[in-house]
Amino acid sequence: MTSASPRYRRPTALAGLLPFLRPYRMRIALALLFLVVAAAATLALPVAIRGVLDQGLFTTDPNVRGAQLVALKDHFLILFAIAVAIGVFTAARYFLVTWLGERVTADLRNAVYAHVLRQSATFFETTQTGEVLSRLTTDTSLVQTVVGTSMSMGLRNLMMGLGALGMLVWTNPWMMLLVLGGLVFIVIPSVWIGRRVRRLSRASQDRVADSSAIAAEVLNSVAVVQSYTAEARETQRFATSTQHAFRTAVHRTSSRSILVGFITIATSAILLWGLYRGAQSVMTGHMSAGQLGQTVVYVMILAGASAVLSEVYGDLLRAAGATERLIELLHTHVSISSPFPAISPPSTTGGCRVRLQDVSFSYPSRPKTPALQHLSFDVAPGETIALVGPSGAGKTTVFQLLQRFYDPQQGQLLIDGVPIQQMQLDELRQRIGIVPQEAVMFSGSVLDNILYGRPDATQAEVEAAAHSAFAHDFITQLPDGYQTLLGERGMRLSGGQRQRIAIARAMLKNPPLLLLDEATSALDTHSERMVQAALDAIMTGRTTLVIAHRLSTVQQAKRILVLDHGHLVEQGSHAELLATDGLYAKLAALQFADAYA
Repeated sequence: MTSASPRYRRPTALAGLLPFLRPYRMRIALALLFLVVAAAATLALPVAIRGVLDQGLFTTDPNVRGAQLVALKDHFLILFAIAVAIGVFTAARYFLVTWLGERVTADLRNAVYAHVLRQSATFFETTQTGEVLSRLTTDTSLVQTVVGTSMSMGLRNLMMGLGALGMLVWTNPWMMLLVLGGLVFIVIPSVWIGRRVRRLSRASQDRVADSSAIAAEVLNSVAVVQSYTAEARETQRFATSTQHAFRTAVHRTSSRSILVGFITIATSAILLWGLYRGAQSVMTGHMSAGQLGQTVVYVMILAGASAVLSEVYGDLLRAAGATERLIELLHTHVSISSPFPAISPPSTTGGCRVRLQDVSFSYPSRPKTPALQHLSFDVAPGETIALVGPSGAGKTTVFQLLQRFYDPQQGQLLIDGVPIQQMQLDELRQRIGIVPQEAVMFSGSVLDNILYGRPDATQAEVEAAAHSAFAHDFITQLPDGYQTLLGERGMRLSGGQRQRIAIARAMLKNPPLLLLDEATSALDTHSERMVQAALDAIMTGRTTLVIAHRLSTVQQAKRILVLDHGHLVEQGSHAELLATDGLYAKLAALQFADAYA
């Protein structure tokens, strides 16, 4: 994946969250109101404490003791009322910002996931699934922490720190102006250290994504790993990646610790010096005891706010890196999209007409290796043709281009006379059904997997499709029938059963164009006969393109197209192609000789 745009390589990357925050403006405004009220109540505490002290709390004169006790009670009631206000408004703010963090994170995660699903095959050629999953989980969790906690804490402590600083300047302007000047010497080193923390935060998240990518790759192929007794090697590879992530995280944590420690020590030193000058003012009579008490509390508020802000700043830097990665993913260009305006082909009752005109194509990852070269052919409505040829001839590429996973560099593909690049993607793909060599099953029930072809279908329609695919009988023998959960990738079923469910899914979709990609090549003889019978049923009345390595499965095709290195080198019936003694005849001689050897 390409690196992020430079405008996201700084804390302002958090501005990328604004579109996700904007719909909740009223809640944000209400949370800010509660935050301001709670901060104001907190800043009122030192003033109330000053009143307690200045009322003569420590006096020994018995003549005023009774009046002072009454006044003291009133002051403590005021203190309690302030504490209640702080508690109520802090709780309200906490609820709102936590809700906001959860909501924004969910919206962001949904937006990224939906955007990834719209990406073309080119994107998935260059991006590891584990990296995408890392961004959807780890990075969004960091954003949730910032929006739901850190940002609110930062604003609250910033307001209290500025308020305390203002009150301190008002209490002793000259002394606190000196303190404020000293704070400038804290900011400059903090910014320098913060830049390093930001870079290391991005690097740390990238290393975690690398580990996730390795884990996703291995877990999806665990049977192969175990077959080659590679558990130890893969464990070591994952451990090495995890160690790299750990080392990067240690570097990040070290830099952040230095940042926190520097800000805490420097701020405390400057503020303690200010407090020392305040104590001198009391001793010389320029300040009352109450004013000193007020100053002490404001100093504590300012010091505490500075310490929290340093922590929050580190969180913001980490979240900036996470937001940068997420916005980068959201801004990834979708290379295959629907045109505007789009053209709809005329509706047909049977199959559709398919035409390829002078199509040349190379995969983006292999631009100098043509997959198809000047390929042209027509398929009439309802016709079944077979695509055969050696591996790498371009058969599967034809299927991918018809579904518009890629666009050709030259030529065009048409369905019912309309170039597919001028059709809505949804409409194009709704017209196409595919039965792949390895049927893809989802972790839901049998019913869910068949309904994937048409989610609004009725139970009766699902069962009719299963009957036509010769799948109903074995489905009803499963423990819960159509409600049986298949587990991840449908591993509870045999290969033939998965294929028949995939065929039922395609039949339920009822598309005018059917693509069969070596749908029986990996099956045993019995399963192949069952699946072939199901395929014969689904092919009736539809335009069908069949890819087959085993030529015995396409002998009855009306027309066979022979591809070699992206070129159409021969076409005709099985008998006609055998008579020409070309590539097809050689492939047939090899296969049939092996079959009878």
